[in-house]
Amino acid sequence: MSIPRTPSFRLDGRRALVTGASSGIGRAAALALADAGAAVTLVARRAETLETVRAEIETEGGTAEILPLDITDIAATDAALDARAPFDVLVNSAGLARHSPAVDTTPEDYDAVTDLNVRAAYFLTRAVAKRLIAAGKPGSLINVSSQMGHVGAVDRALYCATKHALEGMTKSMAVEWGAHGIRVNTLCPTFIRTPLAEQTLKDPERRAWIESKIKLGRVGEVEDLMGPVVFLASDASALMTGTSLLIDGGWTAE
Repeated sequence: MSIPRTPSFRLDGRRALVTGASSGIGRAAALALADAGAAVTLVARRAETLETVRAEIETEGGTAEILPLDITDIAATDAALDARAPFDVLVNSAGLARHSPAVDTTPEDYDAVTDLNVRAAYFLTRAVAKRLIAAGKPGSLINVSSQMGHVGAVDRALYCATKHALEGMTKSMAVEWGAHGIRVNTLCPTFIRTPLAEQTLKDPERRAWIESKIKLGRVGEVEDLMGPVVFLASDASALMTGTSLLIDGGWTAE
């Protein structure tokens, strides 16, 4: 009887596209993928912040290039991907949150948040998959969702709506593209200490509420997501598709 071997977590020879790569979860994901051997393309709107992340990756011996791009511009995004070889890995980390009571949600906030969190995510994931299918290549596409894609919360009706939509889209895409060897999953963090979460975390009452819901008793750090990102991108998760990897400290366990 042969001895089973642990599948590799390495990503040598693979190309990874990371959106929202200039800060927070996207930056951490890019650093983690590069450390695992992937050649990473960094996407965000501001070139100067991407250059900082590229330098960080190269200082650690990794490979990275920058792609300044607003992914809500679908035509520009398609054109940029058409000019490049297919990406084996996608980490779609670009996101926006505008929290308020549901009765106070404005059409402007609704359009801005859904435009990035749902519309841009949908067409970017589609664009990466189309090029993999045309090339006859497998891939791992990761949409950064949230625990709020599985539960609700006060002042987060709009954000939760977008993340629930992302979960449904991911499942359907996984069903469609499984035959091509393309896996599609979501990464669902709890509150992570990033610039996006800072406004919430600096409120003592909100911070106490958050820590009471997280069974491990602490807010997440970006380092808590780096291993899971590599896992989803690598052969170690080869039989996972259409599902959610919850990194929520037990928030959704009850």
